[in-house]
Amino acid sequence: MVKAIRMNRVGGPEVMELVEVDLPPPGPGEVRMRHEAIGLNYIDVYHRTGLYPQPLPGALGVEGAGVVEEVGEGVTDLKAGDRVAYGGRPLGAYSEARNIPASQLLVLPKQIEFDTAAAMMLQGLTVQYLFHRTVPLKAGDTILFHAAAGGVGLIACQWARVMGVNLIGTVGSEEKAALAIENGATHVINYNKENFTERVKELTGGKGVSVVYDSIGKDTFIGSLDCLQPLGMMVSFGNASGPVPPFGLNELASRGSLFVTRPSLMAYMAKREDLEASAKSLFGVVSSGEVKIDIRQRYALADVRQAHIDLEARKTTGSTILLP
Repeated sequence: MVKAIRMNRVGGPEVMELVEVDLPPPGPGEVRMRHEAIGLNYIDVYHRTGLYPQPLPGALGVEGAGVVEEVGEGVTDLKAGDRVAYGGRPLGAYSEARNIPASQLLVLPKQIEFDTAAAMMLQGLTVQYLFHRTVPLKAGDTILFHAAAGGVGLIACQWARVMGVNLIGTVGSEEKAALAIENGATHVINYNKENFTERVKELTGGKGVSVVYDSIGKDTFIGSLDCLQPLGMMVSFGNASGPVPPFGLNELASRGSLFVTRPSLMAYMAKREDLEASAKSLFGVVSSGEVKIDIRQRYALADVRQAHIDLEARKTTGSTILLP
């Protein structure tokens, strides 16, 4: 028996319960791994609330790091004792141990600790595909990145600096503004004090930015479109304030033939070769020290309700992990 978080209905943090579950031997193509650390991500809130529907009763969590304990039939590239990590489906990371398809696991470089790995897989792979595949950025580009002091945001600030990209970040407090600047943002806008659309236009001499990366959703979508230069790309990759409401295509045409995309990590990492290539890129910048993973909150798995409360209240900065 292992301890794990389960939910029988969607709703607030109270629907998550710590229970004991029976963990059978790994099936064909599966690995049994013991978690040393678990990542906390905003997508977990979407799964918990039902914004992203999942079968019930169900599990939560899409990111973790730990040690292989046993391999199932047909698994030849992993063995007991291997240090591994993952970021993606199937759900079930909120647990002491789990069975997971071997195809989802990546062997960790020796210099990357479990805590770091659990805090960076989902967020780091997200930044990797956003900057290198959704819109391949180049030195000198100017972009807008919302929630620049969050887990994804701080990685984005650092990675942009490495690439020579000018990142304008939005945050909700002066403390978060200082954190984003410290991590490489070129400019930071406190949206509680300034109109971010007007400020972006000021910072770019009225030109606007070539790309907006927006994980906030409803509250920032139209304002983000107004930040783009003609032929610019709107990348909506999250809904922290709620889903983007329906809008007419003329909203794009009237602003200069804009592009818009709604990417997901799962689609970008669906092929094993893409997952391996993206992880190699991420492991490289982290191992070199060019990108540091800033873990600012740690909670016991048993305290996951409080972790979700703090996450939704935007009390967290940087990355957050759960410890089983």
